[in-house]
Amino acid sequence: MTAFQKKLLVILAVLAVLSPLGIILPEKFEAGDAWGEWSAETIEELVGFVPEKLKETADLWSAPIADYNLGDEKSSFTVQALSYIVSGAIGIALSILLLFGLARLLVKKKE
Repeated sequence: MTAFQKKLLVILAVLAVLSPLGIILPEKFEAGDAWGEWSAETIEELVGFVPEKLKETADLWSAPIADYNLGDEKSSFTVQALSYIVSGAIGIALSILLLFGLARLLVKKKE
């Protein structure tokens, strides 16, 4: 692993550990949902209608870890924070695996 890759991995780990700020900051600033993560009902409240294609495809995909929470909606902050960190770590690991896989497919080594 190169020095750059090590630094990048450390930065990504720090960002994963800081991800529980996504729980604290919206609540502190009364910001509501994260931008773009609205349900069809929230969009209807915001703009007054729900686009037809959104109605058709809204239930097509559900997140593997809903709301980044391994517990339920009434989980303690500690459980929610750990869930955010685990979700971030899983996302980082999957992204790295995908990139390494693509690199192996697309880049041929000289022998």
